[in-house]
Amino acid sequence: MLDPRLLRTFVAIVDAGGFTRAAEHLHMTQSTLSQQLARLEDAIGQTLVDRDARPVRPSAAGERLLGYARRILTLQQEATAALSNPAGTTSVHIGLPEDIFSRTMARLFGDFSKRHREIRLDVSAGLSRDLTRRYRGGEFDIVVVKEPTPSTDCRASFPEAMGWFESKDAPKAWPDPVPLVTFPLGGLYRETMFERIERERGRWYVAFSGSSLNNVLAAVEGGLGITLLPSAATLGRHVRPCILFRGEAAIMVSIYAWENTGPIAELTEQIGTVLSERSGHPGRS
Repeated sequence: MLDPRLLRTFVAIVDAGGFTRAAEHLHMTQSTLSQQLARLEDAIGQTLVDRDARPVRPSAAGERLLGYARRILTLQQEATAALSNPAGTTSVHIGLPEDIFSRTMARLFGDFSKRHREIRLDVSAGLSRDLTRRYRGGEFDIVVVKEPTPSTDCRASFPEAMGWFESKDAPKAWPDPVPLVTFPLGGLYRETMFERIERERGRWYVAFSGSSLNNVLAAVEGGLGITLLPSAATLGRHVRPCILFRGEAAIMVSIYAWENTGPIAELTEQIGTVLSERSGHPGRS
């Protein structure tokens, strides 16, 4: 094992071209400097500098060692800096639906990270049922999900208006059976759509199944069919309410968190504020 302190002495002697200037640079006596170089030479079993040269030059063995010594010292500095910097030493895992991850929510996470440099946020988007399963399994510290009825351990919940939508270029009347644009199997809106149409004894077929909010909306805009979505998710898109179905019940947006103190509690409260403003309703806790 090569002692980094001895390597630093060796590099300083070579860079300074002599023992006197190296000792001044390292704030030690020339005697101590000479002893440390001698210890390094003993450990390696070879002479590392030509002491008679002016300025002092590395020997052949010293030249071979010099590059390695610089790399070892650089790695040591990097490791020390990494371990002394608290940034990102604690992970907080957050799960939320795709349409909840808005610019406002992203800005919230960014501001939180600036205030708490010791915390590294790990944010995942997905379907609510899968997010709930993963939260219950301990994968998330905080989760935002959509559900018909919040569980008793939710931190807060907010009603979200739902509606049926079609392209602004859609025909006045849809054919029978009506084409549907849906999320994949397991999607909450998908099952609600099927139940509503069947309850009204309508006929339907899936014309497009999208893996994300963006491609579901793109399919509706293109006229592939109708869909059920949160009204807030359609703002600015080329869609309009579909008169074929009216009066859809609101869905609840719920926040869950394992901890109720410290930075996680702070972040949970801030997420709740964003969701409250988004829904236009105070949270229910």
